[in-house]
Amino acid sequence: MAHHHHHHHASVGRGGGSMEIVSYYSTELDLEDLPPAVDVKRQDSLYRDATMPAHAGHLHGQHESWVRTLRLAFQCVGILYADLGTSPLYVYANTFKYGVKHKDDVLGVLSIIIYSFVLFTMIKIVFIALYANDDGDGGTFALYSLISRYAKVLLIPNQQAEDELVSRYRYRTKPSATLRRAQWIKNLLETSKAAKITLFFLTILATALAISDCMLTPPISVLAAVNGLKLRAHHLTTDQTVWITVGILVVFFAVQRFGTDKIGYTFAPLVFVWLLLISGIGIYNMVKYDIGTLKAFNPKYIIDYFRRNKKKGWVSLGEILLCFTGTEALFADLGYFSIRSIQLSFTFGLLPSVLLTYIGQAAYLRKHLGMPDIIPNIFFNSIPDSLFWPTFVLALIASVIGSQAMVSCAFATMSHLQALNCFPRVKILHTSRRYSGQLYIPEVNIFLCIAACVVTISFRTTGFIAKAHEICVVLVMIITTLLMTIVMLLVWKVNIWWIAIFFIVFMSTESVYTAAVLYKFTYGPYMPLAMSAVLMFIMIVWHYVHVKRYKYELDHTVSRDEVKDLLERRDLKKVPGLGLFYTELVQGIPPIFPHLIEKIPTIHSVIVFITVKNLSVPHVDVSERFLFRQVEPKEFMVFRCVARYGYRDTLETANDFVKILVEYLQYYVRDLNLYGVGEPLKIVFHSARVDSFSWEKPSGNAIFAEEMLTPAQSFSELTMHPVSMSSRLAHFQMGKMNLEEMLKIEEDQKIIQREVDNGVIYIVGESEVVAKPHSSLFKKIIVNYIYSFLRKNSRNGEKMLSIPRGQLLKVGITYEI
Repeated sequence: MAHHHHHHHASVGRGGGSMEIVSYYSTELDLEDLPPAVDVKRQDSLYRDATMPAHAGHLHGQHESWVRTLRLAFQCVGILYADLGTSPLYVYANTFKYGVKHKDDVLGVLSIIIYSFVLFTMIKIVFIALYANDDGDGGTFALYSLISRYAKVLLIPNQQAEDELVSRYRYRTKPSATLRRAQWIKNLLETSKAAKITLFFLTILATALAISDCMLTPPISVLAAVNGLKLRAHHLTTDQTVWITVGILVVFFAVQRFGTDKIGYTFAPLVFVWLLLISGIGIYNMVKYDIGTLKAFNPKYIIDYFRRNKKKGWVSLGEILLCFTGTEALFADLGYFSIRSIQLSFTFGLLPSVLLTYIGQAAYLRKHLGMPDIIPNIFFNSIPDSLFWPTFVLALIASVIGSQAMVSCAFATMSHLQALNCFPRVKILHTSRRYSGQLYIPEVNIFLCIAACVVTISFRTTGFIAKAHEICVVLVMIITTLLMTIVMLLVWKVNIWWIAIFFIVFMSTESVYTAAVLYKFTYGPYMPLAMSAVLMFIMIVWHYVHVKRYKYELDHTVSRDEVKDLLERRDLKKVPGLGLFYTELVQGIPPIFPHLIEKIPTIHSVIVFITVKNLSVPHVDVSERFLFRQVEPKEFMVFRCVARYGYRDTLETANDFVKILVEYLQYYVRDLNLYGVGEPLKIVFHSARVDSFSWEKPSGNAIFAEEMLTPAQSFSELTMHPVSMSSRLAHFQMGKMNLEEMLKIEEDQKIIQREVDNGVIYIVGESEVVAKPHSSLFKKIIVNYIYSFLRKNSRNGEKMLSIPRGQLLKVGITYEI
């Protein structure tokens, strides 16, 4: 991996200068990776630059100091491991709820727990999947966006060849067989509509399951902890424990709005103490009751267990699976920590303490086989009396923190969905200045709170909730395995034998688990599945209509000549002020603009068409956020602008947004006059950035590469980048630098500033969508009823962009799709 190159180029001034890109390619790309020049369709250059992601930063945890790694390792205990660390509260109780038939069954189950834990959590997630992060983001969503950078799998048609050029996963020497395989997978994913849709479907299924899982984790872990009270207060009925749990849950969801990760960081010591405590108790039990329990490390007991219990043993796998719930949240909340810190704390912290707990409980069980009444509360029964209260309090705290990880995970997932345009708009609040990933989404929070309470009240015991929980865990596991396999083939280009081993080992074991869970389908798993089905239906409808609407606008863009005619109309009046025209279209001018001018033939002195574009990278730097183009004819101040955001970036409020936008527009006006940005320099080289400055598709395969400057690397910052001094000065002599130009720049900048002071008007197109008159009934129902219902009941555009009411102008238009 050629990391040092990134540094060098970052210093030259970041952005899409073709000069830099050449050197960047020559070091990092094998020629076979690049598509042949002729194949690339020439498109509108603004569109092309807009979709080129900024250079991705460093891989987390590359050259980190050990001190920092250890500190992170300690902190991640608080956020990542509480859920895994509270599983011992309910695993045995659910597995043996019908009593223990044979003394060695305990060893069999323990052995399955040990090996599942090592295989699924440690090897699969901690030592393999963590490397498939997307610039430090984990979870199914990150796998999807990683795949989408390598193959055009997104369903919205706004991706280019350049998307693939910026990515940190590059191996220098690759055998051609793996490359051919990667190419084959890429073609399969790009050409087959079924493959694209399947991938999208799997991703949103995993997402929906993760969200419904967040309704189940809080009830099951809190309820399991509260059940411990029955040992001390014998008269407690099940109803009372249920209501206590509901109370705790309501308080828990009520405090979400104060910012969640503050809780995570302050609670790391508490979870740490909890893990120490349970491992201590585990060792104590093991020594006191039955040291022979350690025989469970011999996998022979697993085979015996299945031989003895046949079908019953297989069905019990579902409950055993609960020992690694929470792995998903671990993968999804990866963003805050480095990979090495997680591996360290997992291997030396979580793994031993959890396994010791299970071993200790098993030892206790083997000694007390004759007393079936201890099983429902086996965890608290196996604790020495003097330690009961501290353990109880810590168990409660740990289960609340575990729930916290899941809820944070739900919020993050939701904001990712918004970035993909898969879910109706919801209000996203950012609770922390320091950590970008900390969100709070009021609507989702209320929904989860109600759902969690309903689950607790209607299911009442951990047994039922456990069954519902299993299905989420197991399906997400399988989806992760499938997506990981694609990542290995497409992105990592690993040796085929490794991929085959990975796929066969995990697919076969997880299928056994899945079958066991689905076998009990009628008892409870249908609930989260029904929930997920509803969520998925909403996502699919929303995304389907969004894509259709985008394609409609794309087919009806206004051509260059039409815009020129519109702007040169006799009766067109100019009003002072800056008009910001929001549109979703990255290519060209949207059809709503002529619609507006025909109705009211007035135009603002300065007009900027703004597209807010979400890239499939986590962050885009402010200096690379805006891309501008001037629309002909030049004397009208009409610009097109694309504002690019990563899926973890926050949208500023409208007023702040305009401040930054105007600042960069000023830079652009200056560069336009200085360097004549947009005049194609005829540098011919083999690259994917082949296109020219046109909206229509011109004939012929002339090859141009444009010199496109982002403001950050232009004249004003010459002094900041001494490296680039010489190359910039060369431009400088090229642009005939004379007094007229200086004055022209100054005048243009003054005009813009004056119009901003005159007032900013936000023009938002409210495009209503209806199905074409002759479409099928199904499509009509989806578009005209379900979609419009969702749209009416969710936030609309200007709320999301937090535009002040007085400065908003809405333009209505109806598209027939």
